[in-house]
Order: sequence, then structure tokens, then C-alpha cells
Amino acid sequence: MAGFILKRLLQAVFVVLAVTLIVSFAIRLSGDPAIMLMGGGNVTEQDLQNIRQALGLEQPFFVQYLSFLEGMTMGDFGKSFMGGTPVSMLIANALPATLLLAFTSLIVSIILSVPLGVYAAVNRGRWPDQVIRILSLVGLSFPNFWLAIMMVLLFSIVLGLLPPSGMEGPESFVMPALTMAIILTATNVRLVRTSMLETLSQQYIMVARSKGLRDRVVLYKHALRNSAIPLVTYIGLQFGGLIGGIVIIERVFNWPGMGTLAFDAISNRDYPVLQGTITVLALFIVLINLLVDIAYGLIDPRIRTE
Repeated sequence: MAGFILKRLLQAVFVVLAVTLIVSFAIRLSGDPAIMLMGGGNVTEQDLQNIRQALGLEQPFFVQYLSFLEGMTMGDFGKSFMGGTPVSMLIANALPATLLLAFTSLIVSIILSVPLGVYAAVNRGRWPDQVIRILSLVGLSFPNFWLAIMMVLLFSIVLGLLPPSGMEGPESFVMPALTMAIILTATNVRLVRTSMLETLSQQYIMVARSKGLRDRVVLYKHALRNSAIPLVTYIGLQFGGLIGGIVIIERVFNWPGMGTLAFDAISNRDYPVLQGTITVLALFIVLINLLVDIAYGLIDPRIRTE
């Protein structure tokens, strides 16, 4: 198991280095932040050169990248071009909101999708199965931004039950978390159903039933447990995707998280903020994938030999 974990750690380090290198190079193709800071007008080339020198942008790319890596190891992502606020402080303020929203959405999705998926598998081909499959297909068909806008129109404007934006209390979580949970549940229900159908057809399930075990014991102690490997893998990857793809939801609901921070940094060409934000999101995604791999190896020892 130690060798398996070490191998995954080395792979994670390589992925982080690759992501940071690509991001560092790509964001510098978006334009010159010195021009945006000067706001146009009567600006000389010398003025722009002075700003680039003050921001450290006159150095070669790899010098900037190595400096970024050195600071990253100490939790220092530089300072924002807009105001000089330390990027680590901005991330520390935004990250909890994103993680809280992602965790809430994922938990709601698991609570809904596991029993629905099991129920659909047990009633394969019957009307409950057909209804659940149709609803999951409908949920998959909704673009997340459209569903978020519909939530605001219904619950905030028409019914006046929930605040349309911001993070002001428990009620602020309902719409963004429910929006993401609906889309996640639509996928997870189908995954649980497929995994359960495959497990229920195995011989050991028939042996367990022939011994007179109750259906609930067979379903939740034997079948669901052995269906957990693909579920653990996909849900872990799904959480990583949630953290990385939460930008649109946060913008619609004006949620003060990493997505909003990254979007504002793109608009302002604020390299340090954008670079630090994407790096932290990538680190979380890699960490989640690493934990999923370790959990995968603990559940199924055969994985450790791969």
C-alpha cells in the first residue's frame, strides 16, 4: 500500500507542475495588464515599461514561473495588481464559500441519488424505474446557468421566498446548492442504477437470497457495498469538477467564492490572482483524485498492483 500511495503522490506532483506551467503561460497571452492599469489615454511606452518593471513582468517567463513556484511552496502567490492585496488573503476569504457550496451540493445529491438509483434498479422495467430514468434525463438536459436563472425567477421574483444573490444566511444556500445538486443527481442516479443492476446479477447475490436473507440486507449490506467502487471514484471526481466548474453558478448568484474571484481576475487581467486561484483549484482537484485513488485501493486490493 505504501508503494501504491507513493506512486500516486509522484503522479500528483507531476500534474500540479504541468497545470501551473500551462496556466502561467496561457494567462500571459490574454493581454498586457500594464495597459489596463493605465486605463488607456495618453500613455507613453516608458510609462508602460515602468509599470511592467514594478510588477515584475519584464523578467523572462521561466524566471517568473520559478519565482511563482518558490512562493507557492510557502503559500505566497504574490500580490494583486489591483490594490496590492496579497493573493493568499483573497483566496483565504473566497475558498471557504466555494468549498461549503460544493460540499452542500454533493451531499444533497448523494442523499437523493443513492436511494433513487437503488429503487430504480430494484424495480427495473417497471413504472418507477421509467419515471426516475425520464426525470434524470430531463435533469441532464438543463444547462446549469439556465436552471440557476429559473430558480431566481421562481423563488425570488415570483414567490419572494429566497434572496436572489449573495451569502447572507442559511437561506442563501438553497438555490445555488439545489441548482448544482439537481444536475449532479441526474447523473448519479443513472450511475447508481447501472452499478446496482450489474451487482444484483452476480451469483453471490443469488446465493445470499437463497439463504433467506431479507431484501434490505441483500441490497444495502451486500449489493450496495460492492457497487461502491465506481460510486466512490465518480463522486470524488465529481467533487473535483464541482470546485473547478462552479464559476457560472457563483456568478449567477453573486456567490463570494473562487469562481467570482477568478472571473474578476480575468476581467482585470490580474495575473497573480488568476494564477493563484487556478493553482489552488487545481491542487484541490488533484488532492481529491489522490484521495479517491487511495480509497479505491483500500476498497479493492487488486488496484494496488496496477
